[in-house]
Amino acid sequence: MTSAVARARTPSTAALREIQSLIKDRLEDVVVEMRRVVSAELPLIEQVSGHLLQMRGKMFRPTLALLASETAEQPESRVVTLAAVLELMHLASLVHDDSVDHSAMRRGLPTVNSLFSHQVSVIMGDFLYSRALEALVALGDLDLMRVLTSVSTQLTIGEMHQLAAVDALAFTEQDYEMLIRAKTASLLSAACETGAMCGASAHREALRLYGERLGMAFQVADDILDYTETASVTGKPSGLDLKEHKVTLPLIIALPRLASADRRTVETLFATDLPSDDQIAEVVSLVAASGGIEHAHRRGEEFAREAEDALDGLSDTPARAALADAIVYVMDRRS
Repeated sequence: MTSAVARARTPSTAALREIQSLIKDRLEDVVVEMRRVVSAELPLIEQVSGHLLQMRGKMFRPTLALLASETAEQPESRVVTLAAVLELMHLASLVHDDSVDHSAMRRGLPTVNSLFSHQVSVIMGDFLYSRALEALVALGDLDLMRVLTSVSTQLTIGEMHQLAAVDALAFTEQDYEMLIRAKTASLLSAACETGAMCGASAHREALRLYGERLGMAFQVADDILDYTETASVTGKPSGLDLKEHKVTLPLIIALPRLASADRRTVETLFATDLPSDDQIAEVVSLVAASGGIEHAHRRGEEFAREAEDALDGLSDTPARAALADAIVYVMDRRS
């Protein structure tokens, strides 16, 4: 079988719509279920909820849950509610992140905090979490609740860990991996694990590991895009992490390799409240020249191979093939 990591280097990469084709109808049911779960007889909540559902993005986490439930070809109907819960938890974390970071745009739309207020943003994030948990409780499965409430805790601890960093430029590769495991990989891992619990319980551990490794690869690839792609590709300004003084893997790798004068250039950017485009371009160039981006690519490929290895014990079903293609999508996506 051709390696997914190897295929990620070819032009014929898997489009997400192709990955989702197997579960297209149920994915539409997930959107309907999300609307049901967040419905409330309060105009402001309905208004904010409507805006958020426009921001739901590509539904990647529900896609993973639905595919995981299909890997033994005996999916349970409750996976639709589970997938809606996962996406609502993801949206809640984005709402809180945008409020903390004072971000104005998300996926080409105004964030809740910029369109309404920071107060509404915080409360709405809490509302999404609580409604998601209510829907989860209604499923009556304590094991599902245990997995997803643990993820909620990890997401919170990850955010607090990032906020507690006194010196961003002292962030290590170990710190970075711990952070992305909590803030990104935990939810993708839970999507795959709980999806397996809804029809493919024999694959639960393998799919949990697959989701975690995929999540690590996903975040590394996303952080690389911030250094390499333009706003028209990513949907956000190139160098946004640097503008927000966020340290990700390419910069972590580059810092100890920089000459003193180049290191001071990075320090100056991080000491500047609103770095200019020229400052950002210079730091991006320094990171690239020092091999930071190349090293990050290699680390992302290692995570991708580990995700692929986790699928080895699964039967050769269309869902398993789609999960393998998801690795290709993560490593070579352009949007």
